[in-house]
Amino acid sequence: MSPPPHHDIYSIEDLSQLIYDLKRVNPRARVGVKLVSTTGVGTIAAGVAKGYADNVQISGNDGGTGASPLSSIKHVGLPWELGLAEAQQVLVANGLRERVTLRVDGGLKTGRDVVVAAMLGAEAYGFGTAALVATGCAMIRQCHLNTCPVGIATQRADLRAKYAGEPEHVIRFMTYVAQQVRMLLAELGARSLDEIVGRVELLRPREVVLPRIARLDLSDLLRVPQVATEGATRHLRSHGLDTRNDRPGDEPFDAQLVRDAAPALDRGEAVARSYTVTNRDRSLGAGLAGEIAHRYGDAGLPPGTVRFRFRGAAGQSFGAFTVAGTQLTLIGEAQDYVAKRMSGGELVLRPPDGDTLATDRSVIFGNTALYGATGGAMFAAGQGGERLAVRNSGAIAVVEGCGDHGAEYMTGGVLLVLGQAGRNSNENVYSKVAYLYDPERRAADRINPGGVGIADLDADDALWVTRLLGRHAELTGSLVAARILAAGQNGLASFVRVAPIADPDVDIDVRRTALAHAEAWHGGLAAGLTPGR
Repeated sequence: MSPPPHHDIYSIEDLSQLIYDLKRVNPRARVGVKLVSTTGVGTIAAGVAKGYADNVQISGNDGGTGASPLSSIKHVGLPWELGLAEAQQVLVANGLRERVTLRVDGGLKTGRDVVVAAMLGAEAYGFGTAALVATGCAMIRQCHLNTCPVGIATQRADLRAKYAGEPEHVIRFMTYVAQQVRMLLAELGARSLDEIVGRVELLRPREVVLPRIARLDLSDLLRVPQVATEGATRHLRSHGLDTRNDRPGDEPFDAQLVRDAAPALDRGEAVARSYTVTNRDRSLGAGLAGEIAHRYGDAGLPPGTVRFRFRGAAGQSFGAFTVAGTQLTLIGEAQDYVAKRMSGGELVLRPPDGDTLATDRSVIFGNTALYGATGGAMFAAGQGGERLAVRNSGAIAVVEGCGDHGAEYMTGGVLLVLGQAGRNSNENVYSKVAYLYDPERRAADRINPGGVGIADLDADDALWVTRLLGRHAELTGSLVAARILAAGQNGLASFVRVAPIADPDVDIDVRRTALAHAEAWHGGLAAGLTPGR
């Protein structure tokens, strides 16, 4: 889908948290945010800069992917000149321009476009459609159908054989663009492109003879922005273009985890630590996950190498990007985005010892947990918020209830819910399995029936559910899991399986894949993992 739905971003605060997560997982990277050129984009660009993004990209209505809906291609967005001018003016007026690099794309074709973009404030310039046409694209606009007749946007061997493009075609095109830029700079008396960035006073409206065009008022577009006190009209070179727009004086608690894990990172030694946390401690574990991935790649560390235990109320994105070899246990509660994009390891959430609240009726973590997860496992002795496991494509999770829209767009992994599931669960699923504890047989009232079916457990399902219940009870001390296990076959009879019904063979394959994953995962557990309490 283009553009895709971002179910983890519903406000500027959500976007700021995502930027922070990305900066924690990769402290070497610069984070950019792409905005559509439209009325009011300057205000959004200011929010993005205040959210500590490093690059702001303005995209015009021309260009773009041929996979977009026709309504979007024809009716969404404005020319890049309008959005770029507004973003530059608002950023300058609010003293934010020097903190970010301003980029532009969306239909740039010539050196003149680059020069105009520079004068309107851009420092970087993107060429997509024009470069693609240079290498042979015929703009058929069926990129999403796998039928590209010139062999570019397709995986079909017979169509790919028709591709006649060469790298030299794009090199030649970009060389001519650069040559035109040099010619225009020479006419302006400028020695480099840097000298004209933000110099909007060098632009003037073209003289036209058509009456309708003559009535256009471009004064706002060509207005020289009022520079804020101690502000600048472009990203400060003295900072270096590779300097990030980080929060001043920020020393996140997550950095302490990376330092404490040094024996594991450097020598592969097992490490165990305990900490007290508050909701100011965001993205706990993301920096550790990034460092493990940087050093060891997708393989990560052996199971259980790093075991960190936390007490208190963790902030946003607890356990984001968790990778193989780590086990993070939280005794307390967490906010939104738990296990965001995790790819391995284990996350355990459990209430404090002596807590008398019924876990299947108490919320222990917030919204949008397991968003985009691709592996690993999460066990939570409590309920989760809305949009649980949206876009999950491989993680295993056991929770004791969830809010609305659970498992939406979930394409892989297994979800076991030991309590009530909100309305519209399992909407738009493609290939995955969810198990719901449904002693009152009311699952059909809460499940979105589109594309999925509800069935009783078979022998393979029962084995898998029993194994997950045992691991959940072991790690979290869940009384709910212990009660179901004690009931034996009567307890298992209260579960239902929710899985795709479009193709029965696909349904079987999905369960077999999940069980194979389970065998490999529990093989790692048998290597010596102990309860995380």
